[in-house]
Amino acid sequence: MKFVAFERTSQGTGASRRLRITGRTPGIVYGGANEATRIELDHNALWHAIKKEAFHASILDMEINGTVSKVLLRDVQMHPYKQLIQHIDFQRVEANTKLTMKVPLHYSGEEESDAFKVDHCLITHVLTELQVTCMPGDLPEFIAVDLTGLKKGASLHVKDITLPKGVTALVKGKENPVLVSVVAKAEEVEPDPAAAAAAAAPAAKGGKPAAKTPAKK
Repeated sequence: MKFVAFERTSQGTGASRRLRITGRTPGIVYGGANEATRIELDHNALWHAIKKEAFHASILDMEINGTVSKVLLRDVQMHPYKQLIQHIDFQRVEANTKLTMKVPLHYSGEEESDAFKVDHCLITHVLTELQVTCMPGDLPEFIAVDLTGLKKGASLHVKDITLPKGVTALVKGKENPVLVSVVAKAEEVEPDPAAAAAAAAPAAKGGKPAAKTPAKK
């Protein structure tokens, strides 16, 4: 994806507020051999761009003053309740330097698996994205995960999937986290008709029989 940005010289809270009033969004691009550059972007174009998955998970072409640079989206600051992007950060990408990025997981084949069709298990996507490290040229837009092999009682873990060439998963806390959980649904126990009838019998007769009153002499 390609977008156009413009250098900005003004800075500070007041300058950023005035910039937003004119329909522009302040931002910054940093990293690489060059110093950080303050930028501004058209808010409407940016608003539509951030709704696209590729804008968050792929290397972008940013044009400033006719020069195109490779960048990654690193942070988007939204207004607490308005549909307004208050600030945006990009990082320059160097071709010979590894990068770390969260990549979306695209699941498919779930409804064709035995876990779903035969055993009617409850299948939950625990993770929808995976943090990876790779060279810029190897960064995938998404990672495809085939779920047709899911079985009852066997969840899918990170080490169960094949990552694209040159891509390594970065996991924190757990060595092999769960991507997709497979849980058998609880079986509904049908009531025993005979037991239900026995329990209802005293109520139908008005409860326990009353005690006999001794006859008076």
